[in-house]
Amino acid sequence: MKTRKLGNTLEVSALGLGCMRMSFGDYPTEKSEMINLLHQSVERGITFFDTAEVYGPFTNEELVGEALQPFKGKVVIATKFGFKHGEDGPRPGTGLDSRPEQIKRVAEESLKRLRVEALDLFYQHRPDPEVPMEDVAGAVKDLIQQGKVKHFGLSESSADQIRAAHAVQPVTALQSEYSIWWRAIEENNILATCEELGIGLVPYSPLGRGFLTGAVTKETKFAENDIRAKNPRFTGEAIDANMAVVELLKRIGAEHNSTPSQIALAWLLAQKPWIVPIPGTRKLERLDENNGAVNLQLSADDLSEIRSAMEKIQVVGNRY
Repeated sequence: MKTRKLGNTLEVSALGLGCMRMSFGDYPTEKSEMINLLHQSVERGITFFDTAEVYGPFTNEELVGEALQPFKGKVVIATKFGFKHGEDGPRPGTGLDSRPEQIKRVAEESLKRLRVEALDLFYQHRPDPEVPMEDVAGAVKDLIQQGKVKHFGLSESSADQIRAAHAVQPVTALQSEYSIWWRAIEENNILATCEELGIGLVPYSPLGRGFLTGAVTKETKFAENDIRAKNPRFTGEAIDANMAVVELLKRIGAEHNSTPSQIALAWLLAQKPWIVPIPGTRKLERLDENNGAVNLQLSADDLSEIRSAMEKIQVVGNRY
């Protein structure tokens, strides 16, 4: 597995692994199977794993912490803070909370669940409009000075928010959605800001929540708790319209003896040397398929063809 650097300092595998669906947001999984998958990921060279306290809540961090404890010091685990806690912990939709005292409480609990002495990469999960970015960065800076956090990250932040935080505590990585069919960060100055400031980019949903694999059709039935069940891009009408993107990936893939997933990931890797996608999977065969993208070299003509074709495709449906 090749490696890349986030923020010019944090070396990780060129592809990471998004762990959310191993215990959250979909049909139930067997814990032992997910632990085995995480072990197999490390054996295949994956060193970068993504989780968050809100996934579960808490159960995903516990799973990742238990599975990766034997590899302490050899892997990088990223987790996140920023959602408001209710009676049973944080949940999406309950509101945001990035008050400095809350950030520090979350860090202490995440350390325990992940079974580590310091959090490798600690992201703000979403910007909190009630808390200045300078205060957020200051809280994480305190944690870094105390040895409880190694690197500071942001997620879905604007260019101005990134600059405000970075001025207080250097930001190592920004996690935002980015893929062939969602390229907003190219247009709102976020990608350029990351390049200017030396911040790595960690694209989540690099396979369009599974759509870019080609495995989703309008006949696909999603479980009630699958986030795609209510996603505007996964209605029957949108799926039909957006198949043009999959057909493009299949056409390029046929020229490289590669799958649509591999083309989608190789496209991302080709954009910048400091981009590290984190596709999620719960199947070993998909993990191996995704990893194959790291050694797939798209030509300048391939990249130009993809860009040109995507300019003519109108992607249907909001991402949320």
